Amino acid sequence: MVTIKCRGITFSNIEAVIFDKDGTLEDSQELLRLLGIKRSRLADAQIPGVGEPLQMAFGIEGANIDPTGLMAVGSRRENEIVAAGYIAETGRGWLESLTIARRAFDEADQMFKSSASSPMFVGCLEVIKEFSEAGLKLGILSAATTAAVQNFVKHHALSEWIQLEMGVDSTELNKPDPRLFLQACEKLGVNPAATLMVGDSAGDIQMGKNGGAAGCIGICWGNAKVSQLEKADVAIASLDEITIVAEGL
Repeated sequence: MVTIKCRGITFSNIEAVIFDKDGTLEDSQELLRLLGIKRSRLADAQIPGVGEPLQMAFGIEGANIDPTGLMAVGSRRENEIVAAGYIAETGRGWLESLTIARRAFDEADQMFKSSASSPMFVGCLEVIKEFSEAGLKLGILSAATTAAVQNFVKHHALSEWIQLEMGVDSTELNKPDPRLFLQACEKLGVNPAATLMVGDSAGDIQMGKNGGAAGCIGICWGNAKVSQLEKADVAIASLDEITIVAEGL
């Protein structure tokens, strides 16, 4: 058991910490923006006219991507369904629309396969090592696919410290469904009430709270005062604000 302190808030008897990936450990906003643009353009090549509205739906505007938007926080499945909805508005049937959207997504993902992992935020590796050495179990629970999480862990050589690599592969479960958090805790072999959830989206916070987490820490790198984190127990601007103050208590 570990006691953790963060901006004056203390979390006692902690056994595990579960992190979101995109925007929490991985500085992936630019990659997500470029991937969303490519998906939109490939869909537009099949159905002219849907590209621009798709980019807006994904939360992409010029050189920016909305950190609370669909591309940033939604699962691949959720993004596919939205894309298929825009395609269906052109008069295509639903199954055909889904097929067109999936084809565009598959082709775009293949193009970006070699650059599937963005840099980690500065200081993340040191915090992960410190937590692991203190005896905490560590996991990653992302809205990305499990394969994407596994690629991230492999690319950054984190397997020594990360015990859980979990994404969203089901069409039934997506964040903020608390069952995802409960499944992650079960796979780690820890009690949710002894587990912290760390993420950059309102969905991460809601999922952890409804799943009975010991605490939910919101992170927005460089700016903790953002509206999507207002329901977090505490919000931080960098991961090293989470400090271990006591071990084995």
